[in-house]
Amino acid sequence: MKKELGSVAHQLLNVQPPPLQILWCLFYPPSHPTPVILPSLYWDVSCILTVHLHRHNTVMLSHLPTVPGLWGLVNNAGISLPAAPNELLTKQDFVTVLDVNLLGVIDVTLSLLPLVRKARGRVVNVSSICGRVSLFGGGYCISKYGVEAFSDSLRRELSYFGVKVAMIEPGYFKTAVTSKERFLKSFLEIWDQSSPEVKEVCSEKILAVYKKFAEQLEQKYTQDLSLVTNCMEHALIACHPRTHYSAGWDAKLLYLPMSYMPTFLVDAIIYWDSANPAKAL
Repeated sequence: MKKELGSVAHQLLNVQPPPLQILWCLFYPPSHPTPVILPSLYWDVSCILTVHLHRHNTVMLSHLPTVPGLWGLVNNAGISLPAAPNELLTKQDFVTVLDVNLLGVIDVTLSLLPLVRKARGRVVNVSSICGRVSLFGGGYCISKYGVEAFSDSLRRELSYFGVKVAMIEPGYFKTAVTSKERFLKSFLEIWDQSSPEVKEVCSEKILAVYKKFAEQLEQKYTQDLSLVTNCMEHALIACHPRTHYSAGWDAKLLYLPMSYMPTFLVDAIIYWDSANPAKAL
């Protein structure tokens, strides 16, 4: 049972774009003599605001049994790009990320809640340490703060029906979402499309700083994805799952403590590795 869950979880963490929501469909509670795992349902959450989702949901739900319900749902789909200083971005850059990371989670969850409630099951939302500390501009951190807030309210509402809601807040892991090559390519495209006025304010040295940031981050990546999948497993099958899971040494020892620090201290830590704009006072 655990081996099967771990295998499915590794699929969840290595999905390539377009962002696909893999539904971790566990029918019957794990303690049942014959639990059924159906890991092969994929939902392209990037279609959420471009397709009439009611029809899309009907297609998805036709693959799911109505009895005894859906025990486990893991919301893992996510994208991190575009990411850059906010002034370099457009409204659409923010919308692109929020559509998948936040609105996608909300829509998938609301669509499947009747089945989860029927089974008194589990909802597991994969957030991030960026849902506790906003480390850079763009829609990613905003979306993860939103996932945290949605999960908190959902947990309280569903507690009356025996449904457990958990959040997983991983640090930096080596996945498609954290690819250095994709990050640098995206940042250069954003820079090239920025107005001369914004470029003058930020200065080109920001390019070198972000390249250095991406290279340093690559060296700090945790490669053992089982640290995350073990959290997923525990949240799904433990009798008393936690409400929050921190995965990775950086999440536990750096970013989680940072989230409890005074604001001025968090700002000072982040300023330490940041580039000063050319026209800073």
